[in-house]
Amino acid sequence: MIYFNKVKYKNLLSSGNNFTEINLDTHQTTLILGENGAGKSTLLDALCFGLYGKGFRNLKKDLLINSINQKDLMVEVYFTIGKKKYKVIRGAKPNKFELYINDVMVNQDATIRDYQEYLETNILKMSYRSFTQVAILGSANFTPFMQLKARDRRKLVEDLLDISIFSTMSDILKKKIQTHKVDVSENQHEINILEERIQGLHKQVEALEENRDSKIKKFESTIEETQNNINTLFSKVDEETKNVVEKKSTISDKNTTEDRLKQTLELERKLEDARKKAITDGQFYEENDECPTCKQGLDEEHKKQHITERQEKAREIESALVEIETTIEKCKDRIDEINLVQEAIEEIQRTIGLHQTEIVSNQKYITKLQKEIEDLQNEIAGGDVSSIIEDNEDKLDILHTKKENLSEQGHYFEIAQMLLRDQGVKQRIIKQYVPIMNKLINKYLAQLEFFVGFEIDESFEETIKSRFRDVFKYDNFSQGEKMRIDLALLFTWRSIARMKNSVNTNLLILDEVFDSSLDTSGTDDFMKLLNTLTEKTNAFIISHKGDALHDKFETTLRFEKHKNFSRIAE
Repeated sequence: MIYFNKVKYKNLLSSGNNFTEINLDTHQTTLILGENGAGKSTLLDALCFGLYGKGFRNLKKDLLINSINQKDLMVEVYFTIGKKKYKVIRGAKPNKFELYINDVMVNQDATIRDYQEYLETNILKMSYRSFTQVAILGSANFTPFMQLKARDRRKLVEDLLDISIFSTMSDILKKKIQTHKVDVSENQHEINILEERIQGLHKQVEALEENRDSKIKKFESTIEETQNNINTLFSKVDEETKNVVEKKSTISDKNTTEDRLKQTLELERKLEDARKKAITDGQFYEENDECPTCKQGLDEEHKKQHITERQEKAREIESALVEIETTIEKCKDRIDEINLVQEAIEEIQRTIGLHQTEIVSNQKYITKLQKEIEDLQNEIAGGDVSSIIEDNEDKLDILHTKKENLSEQGHYFEIAQMLLRDQGVKQRIIKQYVPIMNKLINKYLAQLEFFVGFEIDESFEETIKSRFRDVFKYDNFSQGEKMRIDLALLFTWRSIARMKNSVNTNLLILDEVFDSSLDTSGTDDFMKLLNTLTEKTNAFIISHKGDALHDKFETTLRFEKHKNFSRIAE
């Protein structure tokens, strides 16, 4: 609850350069009297200007400044909320706006608009409209609740029920939704651009992959051809190896033949020696008649016999030599044949060696090609491009995640929008309080001796029925009857505010409600109603009917003109 303690003002309208100071929490009821132009209603403008930067009456800021002094307009408003003391100082020519909490000025780095919003939203928690509907009634320039447009009626009730926050939230939500739509559009635009970019990069990679695959196919084809060549060479080696084996099998007698030739030659040499010895021995007997050893003469017969034996032996040896010579020739011929076969084998083996060398070379070539194929297969086609694709795909994943989050956020916005619309949560709360409001309105109307059935609906349209069930609207009634309705609504709003502890305040100011609209009976009824107010209410009644009302109030403030300036009379 806001307890207004004091207001001070100078150079405001008809007030002069000296402060006018009014205590707002001293008496439960205060009557403010004075002639026209004496400055009775300046209190309203002082409070509204101090708190909201504009007067109660429809006057521009410059017109609020005293026309004689034309400068140094200053208003100070003192109030408490809980254990905290507040002071608002506002001025014009020069402009001034200061807010104090427990005598410490609130930082003024913010703009004037933000500073004012902080005061209204975080401290007062009461708009200008709420203040003028709950705390003030009366003036010709004041618009009573029943004369407000439907949306303004609703806004006032929302403030009273402390649900205007939902409207603020709805406004914030609308801005967020607009921002969200922009974010969704930008996100989708970024996704489209990135997808097109990735698609183009993929085409580049596909072209590079086709080039790589073409190289691999070419290498594989070369490998296949080379392998076929190797297989052919292996076949040739196999055939030639078989040929070598076959040829080697034909000269398996080489060693035997060579040994036989050697032995035959040795035998030939020995037979030749024997033949020569036989011939030599025969020649000896032919040429000598005595024994060389004993020197005895040789018998002719014996000599002939030896000669004949040696000749036969020589002939036998010669016959054997002829056979041996034949064998030798055969061995030599066979060896020649063997040598020819060996030469052929050596030639074949050289050919096999060349084939094997070619096979090894081809195998190395295949290994090289296989390595190149492996490198190509392991190589990411267009490595740099692929890296860019990965980076872009990561960005795309982030954008898609953002899209999902935006979609989820949009869903929540839709739900919130549904809840915050006028037909949502606010309507349900208002619906709960409409019966209470109607009950209170009719209670206060009865106390003011105005017996009608007054009802407002959830759209704050009124239905007024007489005791005879005739249906009326607000505009059908006289000024006095309208004033009774306005008063009933004022007290209803104060009761609702007290229930909700929303815009609840001790201050009640009624400007000239008795002077034209209420008759004597209405005045008495109102005073009865006024006396039912709690001790926490401080009511100020501005009136011309001083004589009739003076004894009905705890205290009286009388304003007067002195040297063209208004002041409180001593």
